[in-house]
Amino acid sequence: MSPKRIIIFFVALEFAIVLIVFFTEGYSLTALQTTTRFSGRLSLFLFSAIFLLYNKPATIIPWLSSKFYLLFTIVHGIHLIELFLFVYLSKIQLIPYRIAGGFLAYAYIFAMPILQWYQATGKISKRTFLILEHIFVYYIWLIFFLTYLPRVQGNMPQAGGSYLENVALLGWVSTLLGMKLSGLIQFQKKKTG
Repeated sequence: MSPKRIIIFFVALEFAIVLIVFFTEGYSLTALQTTTRFSGRLSLFLFSAIFLLYNKPATIIPWLSSKFYLLFTIVHGIHLIELFLFVYLSKIQLIPYRIAGGFLAYAYIFAMPILQWYQATGKISKRTFLILEHIFVYYIWLIFFLTYLPRVQGNMPQAGGSYLENVALLGWVSTLLGMKLSGLIQFQKKKTG
């Protein structure tokens, strides 16, 4: 499938989330919060594929395409718009030092398609890109982990979602790291064995 079709598919999924929530919860702040939450879950799904498979040959992840950072930027950008809208309409006061890590994550997310293009066109070396890519995937993983940890701890009751849902998502994010590290250990064993 072409990158354009994949992007259209994921944008359609974002619109489907909006429509489903609108028809089930109506037009309200709670509905917007639900939309934002499920949009974030879609981003997590996409990030999970990137996290586990970004360094694999394209034949393993043909549905993800060569534009997977652009796809993630678009999907997570839609989530960011919904999040800003919810925060604005809810009149939530943001504390700058608490959102600094998330701001840096979004800046990195929006930079990755550009960095990927720079690497593809030779404007930065493959080695430099690989270093930036490794920092990116583990930093964004950390942001997802830190998104669900306080929810499970009960420190963010206004965030929405059930306790079990947040435990499952924190468990999934933790499992991602376990799978990644397990794969790296097996790769090193094969390399040295």
